[in-house]
Amino acid sequence: MARKSKSSHNQSFLQLNDDLFDAKPRKSVPHEFVLDAIATLSPKTRSMFGCLAIYVQDKIVFILRDKGDQTADNGVWLATTEDQHRSLRREFPNMRSIQVLGKKVTGWQVLPDDAQDFEEAALHACDLVLAGDPRIGKVPGKRRASRYATKKPTKSPKTKAAPRYNSGRQHNQ
Repeated sequence: MARKSKSSHNQSFLQLNDDLFDAKPRKSVPHEFVLDAIATLSPKTRSMFGCLAIYVQDKIVFILRDKGDQTADNGVWLATTEDQHRSLRREFPNMRSIQVLGKKVTGWQVLPDDAQDFEEAALHACDLVLAGDPRIGKVPGKRRASRYATKKPTKSPKTKAAPRYNSGRQHNQ
């Protein structure tokens, strides 16, 4: 019986298709000019809702969104609160609540990328963040625990003393 050489044995394995190992191309950063504009603050990014969230120190300040299939809320989302809307709307007339969240009014506001003044408005929002304007940016709350984890822990039952057995005697009370 003839023995196969090691090299012919190793070659009998399946040829691997290089296409399987090609890395998935990274998504490009939507509205990257926003990151460039606040680069001196050393912003951090994190993927969120299929978008790109931007944090400065402990605050989330923006979400950058550019989804081809659902374009209504594409643009720069501002992390703010409802009580800041009137003041911010004076500076950003095209700003509106995010529609995808399903509420009429939300803390999140969008500078829509289809507005004529989009880049100018987004850069102005960056200037406000650079200046430390308190109207933009929120410190995220702790993540909500699952509904099971939010239940109050039950106290472990105290070990009761073994019941006393009455040996047939009755106590007078």
